[in-house]
Amino acid sequence: MKKVRSISLCCLFALLLIGCKSEDSIDVTEPSESNEKVGVLLVNHGSHSPTWRQMLLDVEDNVREEILANPRITELKTAFMEYNEPSIATQMKWFDENGFTDVIIVPIFLTVSSHYSHDIPVIVGLSSDPKITESLAEEEIEVYKSKARATITPPLDYTTLLKKNVARRVEALSDDSDNEAVLLVAYGDEQYNQQWEEMVEEIGQYLKIKTGHEMIAYAWCGHIVEYSSDPTTEGIEKLFEFEDNVIVIPVLVANDEHFQGEIIQDGVNAASNTSHVKYIKDAILPHKKLEQRVVKILFEKLETIRVADV
Repeated sequence: MKKVRSISLCCLFALLLIGCKSEDSIDVTEPSESNEKVGVLLVNHGSHSPTWRQMLLDVEDNVREEILANPRITELKTAFMEYNEPSIATQMKWFDENGFTDVIIVPIFLTVSSHYSHDIPVIVGLSSDPKITESLAEEEIEVYKSKARATITPPLDYTTLLKKNVARRVEALSDDSDNEAVLLVAYGDEQYNQQWEEMVEEIGQYLKIKTGHEMIAYAWCGHIVEYSSDPTTEGIEKLFEFEDNVIVIPVLVANDEHFQGEIIQDGVNAASNTSHVKYIKDAILPHKKLEQRVVKILFEKLETIRVADV
């Protein structure tokens, strides 16, 4: 427990500084040879929360028409990495049973993580690691090497979209940026802690310019702090030393009753002056530009895939 506390405290507070970028339009790929059959699998973490799962299924619904308008793509599905069905293995089996030659996997995660870098490649048989395989088995996550050629797109890397998304949500709660501080609460990842810190720091830098908030801090709420509310409370109290009011923003993909409704909410409730804390149980989704990014990165990957030799 000492290690967990030290991680949450040393990661807790950061004053921050700048950042920005733009999106390109997407050209639909021309049709290819008739012997290929390409499917697309949107992969997300999974959750016990039905609200969270539905928000990710909504992403599939919202991008379906544009993706299937591409003549090279036959089907689009969603898979949950853990906790829920359909799992990645279940969907990959379906693609095999229906004669697909290629499946492009699009992971929908905030930033790089062990799930993206290690777990998903092992689950679909693109890499082999006994320790990861054992860990997946302990979590009852099935590993399945498909007959279809599996290809994983690069991370979405939508930092600019994320900055604008968070800024919009901060501005919606803000009354007086000169008298407010902002606490960003994210899941965190122990193995990729540096990348997660860089992500929230970049968001903070953008907020400082865009919304005018000078005092910005961040805290974790995931397994890195054992799903504790304490870092949220500690972050609020630290910011009270500098400003009278604190805005709390969840930097989480979707709305989960456990994270937004319990962990972060309990952290807010435990603060010394809750009347001076503004918090709404929202999330990054729904986000139209995120969906556009999913389509863009998919079509870019599709252009690199040659017709399967069948």
